[in-house]
Amino acid sequence: MTRQHSRPELEPGQEWVWDYPRPPRLEPVAQRLQVVFAGELIADTVHGYRVLETAHPPTYYLPPDEVRMDLLEPHNLRTFCEWKGHALYWTLRLGERRAEAAAWSYPDPTPAFAAIRDHLAFYPSRVEACYVDGQRVSAQVGDYYGGWITANVVGPFKGPAGTGGW
Repeated sequence: MTRQHSRPELEPGQEWVWDYPRPPRLEPVAQRLQVVFAGELIADTVHGYRVLETAHPPTYYLPPDEVRMDLLEPHNLRTFCEWKGHALYWTLRLGERRAEAAAWSYPDPTPAFAAIRDHLAFYPSRVEACYVDGQRVSAQVGDYYGGWITANVVGPFKGPAGTGGW
């Protein structure tokens, strides 16, 4: 992959997504991760992981025992990631509200990603809100990778039209 962009000046605590590795890296995070749907806190943890991959905002994975699994039902969508393996998708349902394929998980990830077995990743665009240490995230454009954008990560990010070759 050829670097397409010049490194910007970063403020303290910021990360440039073009410094992230390929293949991606998995790392534990102690930050508080929260997901809100239909006015309800449906996930809350300080035991999450994030996947860092060149040109992408981090994708966060939350342990199933800290997610309201009673609100999730299996979706028929399945995908394959060359790094993590086969993903299953989940639909959120709370009362009359539904969010199709709002989350995904890896029931049998590759050895490098074994730590996120059955952990849930949520698309910020398909829920009411996602937070990292109280900071509301923005969704990665294109919705394919489900990255969580905070003020601490600097793009440009892969996802919009024309970025498929990055």
